[in-house]
Amino acid sequence: MQEDTISAVATAVGDGGIGVIRLSGKNAVEIAAALFQSAKEKNISGGMGGHLYYGHIIDPEKGFIVDEVVLIVMKEPHSYTREDVVEIQCHGGPVVLRQILALTLRYGARLAEPGEFTKRAFLNGRLDLTQAEAVIDIIRAKTDASLRMAVGHLQGELALKIRGLREQILGMIAQLEATIDFPEENIEELSVENVRFSLQIIAQEIQRLLATSSAGRILRDGLQTVIIGKPNVGKSSLLNALLRENRAIVTDIPGTTRDSIEEFVNIRGIPLRIVDTAGIRETSDAVEKIGVDRSRTFAETADLVLLLLDASQPLTQEDLQVLDLLAEQKAIILINKSDLPEQLSRAELTAQVGKRQVITISVAAGTGLDVLEQSIVDMVYAGQVSASDGAVVNNVRQEEILRQAAQNLTDAQNTIEAGLPVDFQVIDLRAAWEKLGEISGETVNEDIIDEIFSRFCIGK
Repeated sequence: MQEDTISAVATAVGDGGIGVIRLSGKNAVEIAAALFQSAKEKNISGGMGGHLYYGHIIDPEKGFIVDEVVLIVMKEPHSYTREDVVEIQCHGGPVVLRQILALTLRYGARLAEPGEFTKRAFLNGRLDLTQAEAVIDIIRAKTDASLRMAVGHLQGELALKIRGLREQILGMIAQLEATIDFPEENIEELSVENVRFSLQIIAQEIQRLLATSSAGRILRDGLQTVIIGKPNVGKSSLLNALLRENRAIVTDIPGTTRDSIEEFVNIRGIPLRIVDTAGIRETSDAVEKIGVDRSRTFAETADLVLLLLDASQPLTQEDLQVLDLLAEQKAIILINKSDLPEQLSRAELTAQVGKRQVITISVAAGTGLDVLEQSIVDMVYAGQVSASDGAVVNNVRQEEILRQAAQNLTDAQNTIEAGLPVDFQVIDLRAAWEKLGEISGETVNEDIIDEIFSRFCIGK
């Protein structure tokens, strides 16, 4: 448990009906008691945890009431941090929150660092590292699917999977060490065979987890998606249709969109960070040219490209130039304006796009958009993860640890195949066991812990 007591505003910046100042530490109740005047003359210092108290926060030096409040007192270990915690619920104006926070600091607390409340929950054993990371994922969740994944992590589903893998590896280590400690029992050959088989099973499980990482990161951070095409193919209309609101200006005049427009779109639980770009064409207009250059850059860096073509016109040189931008990018080809007489040669288009998926839509008529949405869902999940799965790898730290652990297991397998002594096999297995422990935080170093919690907001 930490020696000092921390304090911070735990609610978002800005006006609100209710604001919360949170204190945690051995002096949390004492500091709150020095500032609080109960309406019924109740003493919060001597009371039990889990109680609410109504009254006022008083400035003891000036003797005036700062605000009417409700105090929630939680005694350790029955709190978020497993320390004594007091939450002061006051009115949500920034001035009153600032004044109450200043009083808690004047009377012995220090301002909490970003994520320090959750960091204390981790250090005090209430959460493991995957659960702590899930806290910020819940706060930042953009869709219901993102939230379900984060809640699954908070409930320990990923940690449980990792713990099971570590226990299996530890069992293999025990088997091999038994051959070292008891050589007269002639158990080495049987143990090595068992380990070889178990290695294959665990390696497969790690690969299954790694296969979820793409979907996990998308659900957490959003799928960077860009809409490209030549002018007047319906890019802004498609953005408006996916948003279900008129966000972008739509006209018949080529070059209406000169700058990129970025929005979050919820596609059946998948968050898309979608960008509507300027139509790609040769232009002498300096402003439009900047927009076209940005469109090319977005197309090169996006996770998914939605390329729009006009069904009512033959393929043009401008279309072909846009198609050249796709390179190795994931892309879906959309043939828009299918409600108009068709002029686009499918044979010519197939020759240009190869095996890329082609979907016929009409943004004006509202047809084909459901097919597009399902295609995006199928692309993200790719049969590797379901929307309700909580054991999903969703950040680069977890993914890299799993890759390193997989390499340790490969090294162990190679050691066995090379007929090297059991001691060398144990070294590789123990490296994998320790590496997997970094995911849950059981073997992680302090610098990594500090870096993870630095991403949190103050007050959480």
